[in-house]
Amino acid sequence: MTEESRSGSAPEAIVIGSGLGGLCAGYELAVKGVRVLILERHNMPGGFATSFIRGRFEFEPSLHELSATAAYEYLRDNTFDINFRKVPEAYRLILTEKNVDFRAPFGMEEFRKSVIRAVPGSDKPVNDFMKICEESYQAFSYLGGTSSPSPGVLFRQYGNFLRTGAAVTDEVADAVKLPQKARDLIYPYWCYLGTSTDKVSFSLWASMVYSYLNFGAYIPDKKSHSLSVAFVREIRKAGGQIRCNAEVEKLLTHNRQIDGVTLRSGETIRCRHVISNISPHHVYGNLIDSSEVPARASRMVNARTPGVSFFVVYLGLDADRESLGLTDYSYFIAPHMDTVRLAEGFGNRHNPEPMQATVCLNAADESASPPGTTILSISAATTPEAWKDVNPWNYHRAKEEFAELLIRQFEKATGTEIRSHIEEIETASPVTFSRYTAAWNGTVYGYEATPWDGIIPRVLADKKESYFKGLHFCGGNASRTYGFGSSMLSGKTAAEKAVSEMGI
Repeated sequence: MTEESRSGSAPEAIVIGSGLGGLCAGYELAVKGVRVLILERHNMPGGFATSFIRGRFEFEPSLHELSATAAYEYLRDNTFDINFRKVPEAYRLILTEKNVDFRAPFGMEEFRKSVIRAVPGSDKPVNDFMKICEESYQAFSYLGGTSSPSPGVLFRQYGNFLRTGAAVTDEVADAVKLPQKARDLIYPYWCYLGTSTDKVSFSLWASMVYSYLNFGAYIPDKKSHSLSVAFVREIRKAGGQIRCNAEVEKLLTHNRQIDGVTLRSGETIRCRHVISNISPHHVYGNLIDSSEVPARASRMVNARTPGVSFFVVYLGLDADRESLGLTDYSYFIAPHMDTVRLAEGFGNRHNPEPMQATVCLNAADESASPPGTTILSISAATTPEAWKDVNPWNYHRAKEEFAELLIRQFEKATGTEIRSHIEEIETASPVTFSRYTAAWNGTVYGYEATPWDGIIPRVLADKKESYFKGLHFCGGNASRTYGFGSSMLSGKTAAEKAVSEMGI
C-alpha cells in the first residue's frame, strides 16, 4: 500500500526522524501549506526532547538549558503554548585540584566583574576576550538575519569576527594574553560542545558563551517533551502528518533525484523532497544504494569527525534539595580546566576524575518532582572507544561502576551526601543513545565543530555538498551544528530550502 492510497494524496515532502530538527522542519512546511509526512522509527516523537518515568519521577533525558536567543525567541514568537522557567545562575564551577569554587552569574557585565574580582589584574584581557565573543555573536546574528550579507559591513563592523574565523579558542585567548586562572573560570561551557579549546572553532564557542552569559537561560515546564508535544500539536493543526513506528529502510533515488522512501514494513512512499534528521553517515552508508552514492559524498562523511557521546546518571532523591544542600542549578565539576587533558579522558571509562556537568532541576523548577524530592542528573562526556571492552555480560556492571564514580565525585566536590537518598536511578550510555535515536555510534553531537568544519565552512560548502536533488539535512549534523536550539533552527532552514525547490 502506498502513502497515496492510504491518505488520499501523496506527500509533497517527507521528514525522516522527529527530533526537534525534524519537527521544526515539518512545522515550517505544514504552515506553508506543504503536504508533509514525518516518519519516526520510535513509538513517540521527539528524539532527545522527550521524557521518561521511573517510579514517581519524570526525568528530563538531555536538555540542560536553552539560551534566551534565536531558538528561544522562535518558540516564543510562534503559536506554541509553552511555559518557560528562568535558570537562576550561569553555573557553579568546582575544580578540585585547584581549590576553585566559583559561582558565575548571568549578565555579561556581572560575569566579567566576577571573573576580574577572582583574578586580580585580569581586567584588560578579560574585557578584550569577552568583547571579541560579543562581536562573534553579533556577526552571526547579522549573517542569520540577511540572505545577502554585505562584505563591507563585515569588514567595517565585524573585523575581529573575520580575523578569528579560522582560529580555535585557545589561540584567541593567547592573543589577548588571557591568564590561565581567568580561562579556568570562563571555559566551563566547552563541555557543552565536547571539543577541547585547542580544537573547537572560536566563532562557534564564543557565540554560544556570549548568548548564555548575556541573555540568560530557560527550561520549559514539563521537561523538553513539552517542546515536542507543542510541535506535534501545531503540525497536525496545520495539516501535517506524523507516523511513529515507521522506520525508513531505504531512500529511493533516480539520476541523483530523490524519489521516495521504503519502510522496514515494505511500504513504499513516493516523494521528491526529503529532509533527513538523521546523519549523512547513516543516509549515505545505509539508506541509499551504494552504487548511487557519489564518491564525493562518501569522502565528505569520512572526512568529518563524529562528536562525543555522554554517560548520564538520572537520580530521583527522596529529600528536597535544601535539606540535601543542593544550592545551585548547574554544576561543572572537574579536577582542573586543562581541556586537552579532560578531552583525552573521554576515552577512558576508568578515569577517576572526569569532567561532569550536573543539573539539579528543582533549583529552576520546584515542581519538577514530587514535593519533598529532588531530581539530579549527572552527565559526563565519553566516546564509543571507552566502551569497546564492554560486552552484553558485563554491560550493566560497567554502567554501575561509572555511575558510582560520578556520584562519589559529585559528593566529594560539593560536600553533600546523596547516595543514601537515591530512590530511583537510571543510566544512559552511548549504547543507549544509539539504540534509542539511531545516532551514529551513540554520538549525540553530530560532527565535531573544528575551524575547518564549523558553522561558516559548512554554510559555505552547503551547495557543494548537495549530492541529491530534493535531499536536505537538519539536526545536529547540519550546518548550524549541534544543540537543542541549533538543531531546531536547522529544521527551519532545511524547510526553507525545500520550499524554494518546490517553487512555493
